[in-house]
Amino acid sequence: MHRERALELIDTQAGGDVSRIVTVGIEPLPGRTVLEKARFLQKEGDGLRRLLLSEPYGDPAMSVDLIVEPGHPDAQAGYIIMEAMGYPMYSGSNTICAATALLQSGAIPMTEGSQQVVLESPAGLARITAHNVNGRVESITTQGEPAYVAERGLSVNVPHYGRVEFDLVWSGAYFAMLDAGAHGFELTADEQIALTAFGDAFVRKARPGLRQEHPTLGDVGPLPFVHFMGRVRTLENGKVESRSATYVHPGVICRSPTGTGTSARLALMAGQGELAPGDTLETISPRGNRFVGTVIGEATVGDFPAWNSTITGRARLMAHSRIIVDLDDPLVDTSDLEKLLTP
Repeated sequence: MHRERALELIDTQAGGDVSRIVTVGIEPLPGRTVLEKARFLQKEGDGLRRLLLSEPYGDPAMSVDLIVEPGHPDAQAGYIIMEAMGYPMYSGSNTICAATALLQSGAIPMTEGSQQVVLESPAGLARITAHNVNGRVESITTQGEPAYVAERGLSVNVPHYGRVEFDLVWSGAYFAMLDAGAHGFELTADEQIALTAFGDAFVRKARPGLRQEHPTLGDVGPLPFVHFMGRVRTLENGKVESRSATYVHPGVICRSPTGTGTSARLALMAGQGELAPGDTLETISPRGNRFVGTVIGEATVGDFPAWNSTITGRARLMAHSRIIVDLDDPLVDTSDLEKLLTP
């Protein structure tokens, strides 16, 4: 008898970053909140992440969002985010993709014009405004958890690169925020290999002894992200923009400027008095893809001054697919996968 299981996916992309939305094929996970479900998956069922982000079923540059039952009564759905680095608590691009997929598939009924949606991520509620035209989501604006500067003025000596100064900012995960120009980067497409090499060397050297605790979420794991910040430009129309790049450890430069990276940049700039509530920053990835971040106002996370912000972007659906998982395939590690799959 063939031991086969099936997963149904909606493949999406926002700013060039692919998110694979898993809608059917996974058994209900234990846990009341999405955070509890995510921690179970991380400890007991990481085979799903490895399957869909590794050859031959996927690629580590992609992300996976598993749709689950929410624990919060205000949420219409929950989602667990999986990436090469593990399980981020929140992600702007993944939220944009998950919301778009749920609306355009009919899992959440769509209404024309402006529509409010609430999703539950492991970090908490994402409050979303979808702009829908003729049955299609034209844009998503999402507000996740507040971002805060955990430590300023850190530095580490990185082999072959010398002394690297950075700030540590929480925005769905910890980001090391670096001045790209200080290391000779213009953040263009032809620098992606060099940015990846720099990010890999930096993370390996910076991780030991670096903060891993979040005031309310506890241990969130070792540093997963590096955000390279380009210079800020004010255009003639008054808009402010900056090239940026996010490195995901191990070995990925994001195609988009990333929502959480943009939120981290907003918190850093607002904390320095460079942005105020209502101000926007448009971030531009090395491939030229753009998100718009807007500072909303001040908040606190534990004892840290923090900043609420929104990220606006657009996702596009690329495929509805049904993946067959052959449990007898030697390339499929069933050790912590088979029990998750619906028979």
